[in-house]
Amino acid sequence: MDTLKSAVDARREDLIALTRALIRIPTLNPPGLHYLDICEALAARMEPQGWRVELIRAQGAPGDSENYPRWNVICTHDAGRPGDTVHFNSHHDVVEVGHGWTRDPFGGEYVPDEDRIYGRGACDMKGGLAASIIAAEAFVATHPDHAGRIQISATADEESGGYGGVAYLAEHGHFADVQHVIIPEPLHKDRICLGHRGVWWAEIETRGRIAHGSMPFLGDCAVRHMGAVIDEMERTLYPLLAGKQTAMPVIPDGARNSTLNINSIHGGAREPEEGYTGLPAPCVPDRCRIVIDRRFLIEEQLDEVKAEVAALMERVRAQRASFSYEIRDLFEVIPSMTDRDAPVVRTTAAAIERVLGIEAGYVVSPGTYDQKHIDRIGKLKNCIAYGPGVLNLAHQPDEWIGVRDMLDSAQVMALVLADLLVTNPDSPARPGMA
Repeated sequence: MDTLKSAVDARREDLIALTRALIRIPTLNPPGLHYLDICEALAARMEPQGWRVELIRAQGAPGDSENYPRWNVICTHDAGRPGDTVHFNSHHDVVEVGHGWTRDPFGGEYVPDEDRIYGRGACDMKGGLAASIIAAEAFVATHPDHAGRIQISATADEESGGYGGVAYLAEHGHFADVQHVIIPEPLHKDRICLGHRGVWWAEIETRGRIAHGSMPFLGDCAVRHMGAVIDEMERTLYPLLAGKQTAMPVIPDGARNSTLNINSIHGGAREPEEGYTGLPAPCVPDRCRIVIDRRFLIEEQLDEVKAEVAALMERVRAQRASFSYEIRDLFEVIPSMTDRDAPVVRTTAAAIERVLGIEAGYVVSPGTYDQKHIDRIGKLKNCIAYGPGVLNLAHQPDEWIGVRDMLDSAQVMALVLADLLVTNPDSPARPGMA
């Protein structure tokens, strides 16, 4: 164990350099920039070390186009001995930069006094990708004749649903021969993330009748109708959701309740183009739309979640003359949670205790990530998220990752490989593996 941990620590400078290099590839999603560049960079690193590399374009997947092809890479190390396959999956896309940065978002700046690397994607999740690579390389160097296979994937579009990444790979059988999956999302180095809440996105449209703004009584204002909908949400739906709490160990605490976010609202004339200095036309809006983001608990059923909103809309209809609406489904995910007794959970918990000297915590993510596709499409329950970084830093300005956190997480991941791929009758993963 000490030899393997030392092998990880000896790669500290390489870990810093790799993380900085990954951040400097601006894989922005949307629209899907530089996906092939980052996949080719990883291939150039892994192939000379004896890893078999597959570059896979998710042709036909949502978002894939000739201008913005959805590229993924899977690197496999096989020492030629029978055994399980352990797969580390990280998404390579990052969200928009946003405002408020005091550092170059794609500079990959390392600050020695803080022992941190800054940049968009540092925490979510290029630091986790780099840590998994260092862990695997250290393990292979110390156990070149290991059993089974190690896979490292960098996949597209997790930030927009994962359909051009893990979902596509699962649909095409790339997880069929995999037994264990670790997704190095930033859920804190001492915690194992067992799964995530469910999500339902929908667009609600209220309808009215256009008329001249000076004679609104001749029209029917769709925005006023939507105002009534939002008022009914405030009066009845939000209190209802606040009263629902899960037994799942969701973090942060506020996410243990069911939640609803109104993502956007738009009604009436289109937003003018930038630079336009004229006034809008005087019209009564005949359409108003909102997008809702409903996060639900494993104790809830999706049809019940949808029925609550439908009932709300019918209550508004009963109170308002000429009220007309439509609800359109946009996106839905069923909650997923791995059992604490699953082999990859037990093995990772034991490794955390050996590296950090504390018992592992167990959490569930407030938002979804690619475990949903490995579970629902790949039919593999033995999957967790475990990686370095602080969840609250994701998508924030001045996003950063701590180097010591990456090294500790890499040590944990390397010990997991040792437990699963080195013959050891005392391994925490061995009971019940038949």
